[in-house]
Amino acid sequence: MTFLALQGLTKRFGDAVAVEDLSLAVEKGEFVSLLGPSGCGKTTTLQMIAGFVEPSGGAIALAGRDLTTVRPAARGLGIVFQSYALFPHMTAAENIAFGLEMRGISKPEQVKRVADALTLVGLTGFAERYPRRMSGGQQQRVALARALVIKPDVLLLDEPLSNLDAKLREEMQVELRQIQRTVGTTTVLVTHDQGEAMALSDRIVVMNRGRVEQIAQPTEIYQRPASPFVANFLGRINVLPARVASGIATVGAADFPAPNSADGSFSISVRPERVSFAAAGLAGTVKARIFQGHHWLVQVATDAGVVTVIAPNDGRHVPQEGAITHVSWRSDDMALRPAS
Repeated sequence: MTFLALQGLTKRFGDAVAVEDLSLAVEKGEFVSLLGPSGCGKTTTLQMIAGFVEPSGGAIALAGRDLTTVRPAARGLGIVFQSYALFPHMTAAENIAFGLEMRGISKPEQVKRVADALTLVGLTGFAERYPRRMSGGQQQRVALARALVIKPDVLLLDEPLSNLDAKLREEMQVELRQIQRTVGTTTVLVTHDQGEAMALSDRIVVMNRGRVEQIAQPTEIYQRPASPFVANFLGRINVLPARVASGIATVGAADFPAPNSADGSFSISVRPERVSFAAAGLAGTVKARIFQGHHWLVQVATDAGVVTVIAPNDGRHVPQEGAITHVSWRSDDMALRPAS
């Protein structure tokens, strides 16, 4: 049964449409990310769920209860902001306990739940530490503990990791996913980071200009993007013209078995890590070869266009710049879309 339901959600600011006719069904315990570039409507959507922004149309329901006219504090939601919004004059324990005090929870129960929350986020021993004496990652954990300690029906995360450096952000992604799985809280995350969305989410909602482009599991969205926008937004991708006839896709002078498709003109898309160097296939000349640590990024000029290859740094031969080579891929790794 759907736990959090958004139905035809719309928000207009004057003549500008921030979110248009967004419908989404989130199951209990699911982790869903709203992903897209700045200005796509993802934060406005989160703010409508939280009650900070009033929808222009549509409905929001939680466990069958209409939230549209319910004030934010009465919605039973936990929220972690990009800035963490910790009270600087309060210790970690006092910050975490704030929501419990507002709900009239007894002091003994507060002490127990704050201690449990600190343990959950790996901050045992930091109860008396003030935010100014904590790292960004530690502050983020306090903010997460403060949101979870009230046992919210839904946890809303608004770019919570964006202020962390790259290494710490990756570490916190792992911890955040483990915490969410441990607690089982239904979670909606807003992010513009494709890697973050794919690492954390059960499903991703890709948004563009206020509308939903695709809703699917991370692997489906990455391997089978529903639109050119989705394909290009989620990492590098090769897009090449193809002609399909009798189950064969001809790309340049090379033939590949075509996934289920009618005859005609198409564009094929294939991720660079799914392309490999081969003895036969699409012929070309290596125009660039760049070492990037755990892999090589290679660009091959072919008669169908430039093909980017991401080759693992595992000791296998990677052709030099100027070398004649062939590139190939499996039929299952390419998606066909009718040529526009």
